[in-house]
Amino acid sequence: MISDRPTKLVPPVLAKMAAWSVCLIVVGVVVYIFALIVARLSFVALPVAVALLLTALLYPLSSRLTGAGLRPIYAAWITLLVALAIIVGAGWLIGARASDEFPTVVEQVQKSINELRDWLVTGPIHLDTKQLDDWVKTITNQLQTSQAAITNTVLTAGQVAIEVLASIVLMLFVTFFMLKDGDRIWAWFLKGFGGMSGRVDRAGRAAWLTVSHYVQGTVAVAAVHGLVMGIVLAGLGVPLWAPLAILIFLASFIPIVGIFFAGTVATLVVLGTTSPIKALIFLAVLIVEQQLENHVLQPLIVGRALNFHPLAIIIVLAVGGIMGGIAGAAVAVPVAAVIYRALPELRHEPPALPPPAPPTPPEGPVKSESGQPKG
Repeated sequence: MISDRPTKLVPPVLAKMAAWSVCLIVVGVVVYIFALIVARLSFVALPVAVALLLTALLYPLSSRLTGAGLRPIYAAWITLLVALAIIVGAGWLIGARASDEFPTVVEQVQKSINELRDWLVTGPIHLDTKQLDDWVKTITNQLQTSQAAITNTVLTAGQVAIEVLASIVLMLFVTFFMLKDGDRIWAWFLKGFGGMSGRVDRAGRAAWLTVSHYVQGTVAVAAVHGLVMGIVLAGLGVPLWAPLAILIFLASFIPIVGIFFAGTVATLVVLGTTSPIKALIFLAVLIVEQQLENHVLQPLIVGRALNFHPLAIIIVLAVGGIMGGIAGAAVAVPVAAVIYRALPELRHEPPALPPPAPPTPPEGPVKSESGQPKG
């Protein structure tokens, strides 16, 4: 028999801390191994994650079509075709505008650089002319060769293009079957948990509700943001206003960091292609619109689906960016929100069933064993 004297020598607080430490180490190891598996299978994990977010966005349309009497397979097909039409149209708009306006952007940037050079030479700073000429030539050459460099990169990246195409095909397949057979897939998934299926079902439904609110609300807010800034850019006469509006729309999916990056790029383009006054006007409109988005649109549209403190969002974005780059930062916040909402449902006991009702006495006279009524 082992004596428990060493255990008594350890203070209870230290024993609890040691137990919690062991549990945290085990959880950390499991999370680390899971992250390694996901990183190893990123070719599959990333399209599936994007497909889940896309399904959460498109499910209301598919559900309405199904409720209108269409079969699930037809509703899923129509929903996917509508989404593809929107994506292809936006891609064509970006490509056409960028191809037509890129030479104009190069000329305007060269003009702005020359004006800035003259001011630096003749202004109060009085910099060296030769050094400025070297900088101007370097920047001009980079602008002129960037379009060819992009084209050569696309042409030589055949393997990457095939992988991207395969990922898109996988994402579309997963999205289609999730729209068509989502309920059946979830019911089949729950069968593997036995007695825990009730808790897993509640946690899954809470997670799905959180993802749906987050994706739909974020898309609505990003659409408003991109539309307003696109109108402002077009009104200021900025070339490439359509690609910049799309960039702002996509960057809005990454909280805090995304709009900072897109706003910086758009402001530099406005500064290089128009004038400093217009760049200041655009920056002021961007800041005001961003504040309205944070304090009005986000609470009204997204609501309390996340309810995260900004510090928590920054930490989650940093961890997601380190582990998965831009894609990891994009999915970090919804993943954290899903975990935050699903864990309480896994811990809580299911509600107790009401006690059975007492048996009601039979109506009519009670008969004896011989079949004659008593009394």
